Amino acid sequence: MRRTDPLRPTLGEWLQRQMRQSAWSRRAVLGSLGGLTLIGCSGGDGASGAASTGGTGSTGTTSTGTGTGTATGSTTTTGTVSLSCVLTPEETVGPYPLFNDIASAALYQREDITEGQPGLPLRLTLTIVNANLACVPVTTAMVYIWHCDKDGRYSGYNQPGGDLRGQTFCRGVQTTDANGQVRFTTVYPGWYQGRATHIHFRVYLALDLQATSQLAFPDAVTAAVYNTSQYAAKGQNPIVTLQDGIFSDGVTYQMPALTPNAALGGYDAALTVGIAA
Repeated sequence: MRRTDPLRPTLGEWLQRQMRQSAWSRRAVLGSLGGLTLIGCSGGDGASGAASTGGTGSTGTTSTGTGTGTATGSTTTTGTVSLSCVLTPEETVGPYPLFNDIASAALYQREDITEGQPGLPLRLTLTIVNANLACVPVTTAMVYIWHCDKDGRYSGYNQPGGDLRGQTFCRGVQTTDANGQVRFTTVYPGWYQGRATHIHFRVYLALDLQATSQLAFPDAVTAAVYNTSQYAAKGQNPIVTLQDGIFSDGVTYQMPALTPNAALGGYDAALTVGIAA
């Protein structure tokens, strides 16, 4: 059942508000945030705070990727959790984004993006924070995620796995709440030739694209998932994370914390990312 937050604006309301504010809104928001760069916050998952399996398959080295900004090195402490905001690589959008502007996202605004697709359940929480303001939450940001199904197929395209034009599974848009969070219910992604297991995401502010990146997954967890009955027919992904050209510079700040969810029969995943002027 799809959950609705009465305090969170719908996409239509959000777009209308941005358009009403028009030039002032764009100047104020973009002027205050400047040329935004996607960064990751290590030291906490931004959501559950539970012990995680995230970070496996990483070299443990800081990756600068292709971002145009510089790492601020700022640190904020919330309770006993210290978040150090560091530059995270921007990554290619890939061949299957389906749309390139947030105004086209109306059909995809939903929390549950499975559309009945089989697979191991995955609940993903992304927390967007502002690194230049002590990692305070960024509200009303639009976050779009998309990934392949358990068999490695993307909705919306005619591809080797089948003609899936007109379908929209495993794609969704959410607006960050007062805590800077968006949540998605989906399935653990499958794989296709040449890529490690991953999820794409984009972040928009004031109708403008601010960042494009990808989430990686721990190789040990992925191998265990692909041994389950729903994935076993396709077999294991021959490409582990750091063999993937996209992730070859490290995934320290792109790998969510994963915790088993017994009630769900799958996993919870959480990652804190930020934007910095």
